[in-house]
Amino acid sequence: MTRKGKRLVLIGGALAALALAVGLVLFALRDNIVFFYTPSELAQKQLAPGARLRIGGLVKEGAVTRGDGRNVAFVVTDRTSDLRVAYTGLLPDLFREGQGVVVDGTLAPDGVFRADSVLAKHDERYMPRDVADALKKQGVWKGDGTEAKQ
Repeated sequence: MTRKGKRLVLIGGALAALALAVGLVLFALRDNIVFFYTPSELAQKQLAPGARLRIGGLVKEGAVTRGDGRNVAFVVTDRTSDLRVAYTGLLPDLFREGQGVVVDGTLAPDGVFRADSVLAKHDERYMPRDVADALKKQGVWKGDGTEAKQ
């Protein structure tokens, strides 16, 4: 085999190995590619307890209860399904009922989402694009005429 032929075989093999590696990574991450779930999507998925997730939606009106110390419980809703959330820590200053929120954490066996962090909007018109798109898709959030910011 000539030098040029060996080089071509080497390049072809490297490209095949790279394509295989990319395919395996995408296959392994197929359920985790979504940045976060809405409560309705989570109910449909039936994920195992202990899975690390991000949940996005609106804080349900009248569902925020403060416990001992920094313990807070609230409900995240997309107006189709609700998800109870338990959080220990300081909430963002702008956290309140009826606003968009994204929480990181794990799903407990009792169905309560144990949040590690809570992210709230930073001004009156802000709604994370993914949350706004999911709520618009379900027809429950129309916005105030301005586009959701990234």
